[in-house]
Amino acid sequence: MVTAPAVPEIYEEELHSAIEARSESLQSLRELGPPDLVHIIKQPIKSVTKQVGVYHHVSGIDASSSASLAAYINTLTHSAHDKQHKVVSGLYCCYNAFSRLDMRVQVYIPGTVESYCIDERGDKRVATDDLWLETYLCSVLRAYSYADDGSGDTIKKIVGVRRFNPVTSTESEHKFLEAAERLFFNGWQLGSDPEIQVPNLVSNHLTTGLLSYIQTTGRYASGINLFEKLRTRDPEISSLLARVYIEGDEEVKAVQLLHEAIQELPMDYSLLDCQADFCNKKGRSDLALEIARRSVVSAPSEFGTWARLAEVYVSLEQWDFALLTLNSCPMFTYQDKDAPRMPEPQRVFLPIMPEAICDEIEDNGVDDVELVHPTLRKLHAAGFKGTFLKAYMLLTEITKKIGWDQLLRIRSQVFVMEEEYRHEKQNITQHHSQNASTTALRSPSPSPKTNGEAKGKAKEEAKDEAKDEAKDEANGEDKGEANGEAHGQVEESTEKEEPTNGESSSSAAEAAEAAEAAQDAIEKPPHTVASEIVKAGSEDPSASVDDPSQPNYTHFQNKRLCERWLDNLFMVLYEDLRVYTIWRTEMAQYKQQQLLYKKSAEEWEILGELAERLHHQEEAAEAYENCLQMKFSPKAMRGVLKLGDKANVRDICGALIRLVTWQYRWYSEFSPSLLFTIRKLIEEEGAVKIRSIIQGTSLPQHVLDLTHQYAALCAAFRSSGSDG
Repeated sequence: MVTAPAVPEIYEEELHSAIEARSESLQSLRELGPPDLVHIIKQPIKSVTKQVGVYHHVSGIDASSSASLAAYINTLTHSAHDKQHKVVSGLYCCYNAFSRLDMRVQVYIPGTVESYCIDERGDKRVATDDLWLETYLCSVLRAYSYADDGSGDTIKKIVGVRRFNPVTSTESEHKFLEAAERLFFNGWQLGSDPEIQVPNLVSNHLTTGLLSYIQTTGRYASGINLFEKLRTRDPEISSLLARVYIEGDEEVKAVQLLHEAIQELPMDYSLLDCQADFCNKKGRSDLALEIARRSVVSAPSEFGTWARLAEVYVSLEQWDFALLTLNSCPMFTYQDKDAPRMPEPQRVFLPIMPEAICDEIEDNGVDDVELVHPTLRKLHAAGFKGTFLKAYMLLTEITKKIGWDQLLRIRSQVFVMEEEYRHEKQNITQHHSQNASTTALRSPSPSPKTNGEAKGKAKEEAKDEAKDEAKDEANGEDKGEANGEAHGQVEESTEKEEPTNGESSSSAAEAAEAAEAAQDAIEKPPHTVASEIVKAGSEDPSASVDDPSQPNYTHFQNKRLCERWLDNLFMVLYEDLRVYTIWRTEMAQYKQQQLLYKKSAEEWEILGELAERLHHQEEAAEAYENCLQMKFSPKAMRGVLKLGDKANVRDICGALIRLVTWQYRWYSEFSPSLLFTIRKLIEEEGAVKIRSIIQGTSLPQHVLDLTHQYAALCAAFRSSGSDG
C-alpha cells in the first residue's frame, strides 16, 4: 500500500472565490492547463450556518470518470487534525486541454454526485464519455509534465499541490497507452515544448509525455508496440519509434528504420534530426553535418534544427561556423506552464505527515535571504529558459573547450564589431551604389521572436541564403586561424595573474586583491553591431561595402551582423565567467593562507549552479557539498546526485532517500526524475543490493519505506534488475 502524502489546506477569504478564479482563468489557458483543483466546504459540527471554503491542488489522480474523482473527494472527509468540522460537499475540477473545457464533479455528503463541464465562457455543458477520455489523457500528461525533477523548483512554484503517480502498474499503463493511441492524431492541439515553433504530429505535449513515460519506466517494448501500430497509419511516426529503439538499446533496428523512412520521406526534419543526433553521439560528426544541414533546409523556422547544426559544428571544432549558426537560430519567447491564479488566502495550513518527518531535511532556521552577495543575485543566466537556455548552453560549451580569449577572437572574425562598423560607415557615406545587397550591412538571420507568430517566408529564405554564404565565405583565409588550437580553459587563461611563486599574503585583503586582478584578466567583450542598428536607417542604406573598387573593405566583406540576443548572451557569459574566476581565485588564495573561506548556504547553492552552467562539474559538486554541510537544500542534493561520483552507489542512495523524503514532505509521492534514477541503479546493481543499501542507512525506517516504494514500482514494471 503506497503512503499518500498529507493534505495541505488553503482557506478562502470568501466562500467559492477559488472556483470563481479558476473559471475566469479558463480563457487564458494556453498549455495543458493548471493542476486539478479540489474545493471542500466544511462546517462546524455544532452549527449549520457558518461554512468555510478550503482547497488544494492535485495531479496524477485517475480522471477517466466522474466516479474516480468523486472517490478522491471521499478520501478527504475524515481529517486527522480537524475534529471540529465536517465536510459537507466537495468539487473536483480537472482541465481538458483537447476540448478546452473544465470537467467538474460535485459531491454532496451524504448524497448525490453531479458531473458536468464548464467552457471558456462559463457555460455548463454535458460531460460525455469522449470528453472523459480526453480529460484522463490530459491528467496523465500533466502529472509527468508538471512533476518536480527532485530539485524542488517546481514544488516551490505553487503552494499546496499533491502529486501522485498516474501510472503505477502494467494495467494502468495499458489504459494510458490505449487512450494515447486513440487520441494520438489530435496531439498537436495540446501545444508543445517552448523550443518548438509549430506543434505537429511528432512534436507536441502528447509525444513528449509518451517519451518521458517510456524513458522513466524503461517500458521500451510497450513504446515500440504503440509506435509500430501508429506508424502503419503515418510514416512520420518513424522518428518517434527510432528514438525509442535507440533509448531501448536496439540501435541496429533504429538505423535500419531511419534509413528506410528517410528514403520515403527525404525532407522530414524530425527523422533527419534523429539521424544527425545519433551520428553525432557516435563520434561521426562528419556524417551528421550534411544531415543536420538538410534538416535546417527542411525546417528553417524551427530552433531545434539550427541548434543541432551548431552542436555538430562544435563537435567538429569548427567554432566560426558554430557561432554563425547559433546567430541564425530563431528565438522564441518562453511560454511557461499554466499555473493557477488564486485570490489571496485567509490562511494556509501545511501539515507534515508522520512518515515524512526527518530532522535532517527540515530547515534548520538558517535564513540566507540577507546573506547573499548582490553580484550573485544578479547573474542573469540563472533565469534563462527555453531557446535562450539551450543557446546559452551551446555558447558555454564552446567556451569550455577553447577558452574565453579564443572565443572573443573568433567572434570578432565572424561578426561586425561596433568600432569597425563606425569606421566603415564614415567611409561608405561618401560612396553610393544601387546594390543594397551587402554582406555585412544586412541581417540574414531572424530577429528574436516576441509575438509567438510564425516567421514569414522571406525570413526563411534569407536564413537559408545566410547559411549558404556562411559556408562559402568562411572557407577563406581566416578559417585556419578561427579553427586554430584552443587556448585552454577560461580558468587557465585568467588565473595566470594569480601569485604562483609561493609568497603568501599576510591577510584575506590581499586574497581579495588577487581576485580583483584575476577579474581584470577576463577581457570584457566589446559590442558587435546588431542588425536593428543597421536597419534603423542611420546610414545610407544603398551604400555597398563589398564594392570591388574599395580594397579597404576586404576584411569586412565576410562578416555578419550579430543578433541583439546573441550579443546579450556574450555579456551574460562574461559576467558568469568573471564571478566564477573571482570565486576560484579567492578560494585558492584562502587555501594557500590556510584561512577559512566563508559563504552562506544559499551562496554555495548559487555558485554550484554557476559552475554547472559553465560545465565545471567537479567545482559544482564541491559547492553543492559545501551548501549541504550548512543546511539541507533539495537543489544542492539534486546537484550532487547528478554530478557526483557514479561509482559511489551508497552516496547516490543516500541522496535519493533524502530527496524522496523531502518530496513527500511537500506532498509529492511522484518524481519521474527520481524514479528514473532508482530504476537505473537497480538495472546496474540489482534490486537486492539497492534494497539492502537503502535499508542499511541510519535514517528512520518510515523514511526508508518511502524510497522502498519507488523501488517497488520498478518491480511492478518488471524493470531490468528488479528480479534480483
